[in-house]
Amino acid sequence: MSSLAVVILNYNGRGFLSRFLPAVVDHADGAIIYVADNGSTDGSVALLRGQFPAVQVIELPVNEGYAGGYNTALAHIRDTAPVPFTYYCLLNSDVAVTPGWIRPVLTLLDTHPRVAACQPKLLAYDQPTQFEYAGGAGGYLDWLGFAFCRGRLFDTLETDTGQYNDNRPVFWASGACLFVRASVFHQLGGFDPAFFAHMEEIDWCWRAQRHSHEIWTCGESVVHHVGAGTLAKTNPKKTYLNYRNSLAMLYKNLPGGSPWGLLLLRLMVDGLSAGPLLLRGEWASIWAILRAHFAFYGWLSRSDASGLRGQRSQLAQTATTAVPLFPMSIIWQYFAKGKRRFSEL
Repeated sequence: MSSLAVVILNYNGRGFLSRFLPAVVDHADGAIIYVADNGSTDGSVALLRGQFPAVQVIELPVNEGYAGGYNTALAHIRDTAPVPFTYYCLLNSDVAVTPGWIRPVLTLLDTHPRVAACQPKLLAYDQPTQFEYAGGAGGYLDWLGFAFCRGRLFDTLETDTGQYNDNRPVFWASGACLFVRASVFHQLGGFDPAFFAHMEEIDWCWRAQRHSHEIWTCGESVVHHVGAGTLAKTNPKKTYLNYRNSLAMLYKNLPGGSPWGLLLLRLMVDGLSAGPLLLRGEWASIWAILRAHFAFYGWLSRSDASGLRGQRSQLAQTATTAVPLFPMSIIWQYFAKGKRRFSEL
């Protein structure tokens, strides 16, 4: 299965590598395994070179985040591999794979040439009967840009009873375990490096769909994800990145004329979301939301092609497909109507 490169981006994840990489090696099914180290200082590279001789190591001098790190690593693989890979699997270091996890996804990709990316079913490592927060059984985006998954609405995680064992198109596939068609990844310019981390895979999946590709989930493949391996879910830095990148993604990808009507409504909702944080005294998270908004405005002020205005203009010129967002507000469905399962939407 040399058509597949499994690429793990690592940043100070020596413990995860020791714990989970042996199973990746055991269940590689012929795939070539790379670990791209994002400037770790915890001895990760020494561990890899000493204990995993079958794994190819790419040393990046500094931490470029998820987006920049994978862009650099995959460009290096493209340029140096003796034979081009057809697919990449972008795998978090805190994912426990299962026997046979690769073949169903590759069969799906081989069978459906328009599919640019696909994820397996993500279950929680510590609670293996529950879906995992970061991807569940495939993701969606509501019309205000809030992400949710089959198997996870906000912090409510469903128990896996086989209800999402199908293979089907979704809006986004999780970066925790993301199979991508190599040619499409590079044609679309990879992830937006300015995102650094969080939401970059949703942004890429949206762009891929606007260029007439499809995103799928494969319920026949299962992996288990620890989650929050680099940043805890409540970490203010994660809050900042999620809010900033979500706004940037909406501005870049919303089709049609001016996106500002929807963006202004989204900014108001962001402000309202700070209310519960205020009641709990979570000042660092409130400040993170404010900084995210100002960073978004600063991002808009850039006039070069890599700025938000330039990217929106370029996408408008090259996109061929309008991609509908989920027509309901997930906030309203969850908090006002009390819906806790994807099947209830």
